[in-house]
Amino acid sequence: MSAPIYPFVPYYLDTYPEEETIQRAKAFYAFMNTRRTVRDFSDKPVPREVIEQLLKTASTAPSGAHKQPWTFCVVSNPALKKQIREAAEKEEYDSYHGRMTPEWLEDLAPLGTDWEKPFLEVAPWLIVVFKKAYDFKPDGSKRNNYYVSESVGIAAGFLISAIHHAGLVTLTHTPSPMNFLTKLLNRPANERPFLLLPVGYPADAVQVPDLQRKPLEEVTAWYD
Repeated sequence: MSAPIYPFVPYYLDTYPEEETIQRAKAFYAFMNTRRTVRDFSDKPVPREVIEQLLKTASTAPSGAHKQPWTFCVVSNPALKKQIREAAEKEEYDSYHGRMTPEWLEDLAPLGTDWEKPFLEVAPWLIVVFKKAYDFKPDGSKRNNYYVSESVGIAAGFLISAIHHAGLVTLTHTPSPMNFLTKLLNRPANERPFLLLPVGYPADAVQVPDLQRKPLEEVTAWYD
């Protein structure tokens, strides 16, 4: 086995008495349970520094072989946001008018979604997450990445949590297909669009569906 690239260093983590650990876990759940998908955004500016810190948090996510196979493309240019909206709405229109199955449309109906996506222009920032299927060696040959979708999905989860922690809102937008993002953002051949996140403050008097999350017993299986 070859020598490790990374030196090993001591790791320190604050730990807590059992009761405090329970309370901290409860408090974090209570906070995250207030997170909601929001489709109505304010155009109030969000400082670039905030977005930079959110992306740093996302980049702390674990990844296969520590390859960190993601690129975050951050868009604030109004003209480019308009182009993204127009291209996304074209794909969404086709999906709502023929690509989606009747069952899929029935499941979406209670959420009040449709093919129009004005938030892509209103939100001050769009973060387009790309997954890197492979990287390049110095000689230009390919170097594999591992568990790419899993790694990028975890990073996206970190990012969504960080957005909520900052007092901002987002939604997970995945127009299908998303190849137009590769073209509009001039991304290289080893990157594939994974997720589009509008980021900003919620609009005034915004409303969301009164959804209920599945109770713990429906999403867990215990093996004591």
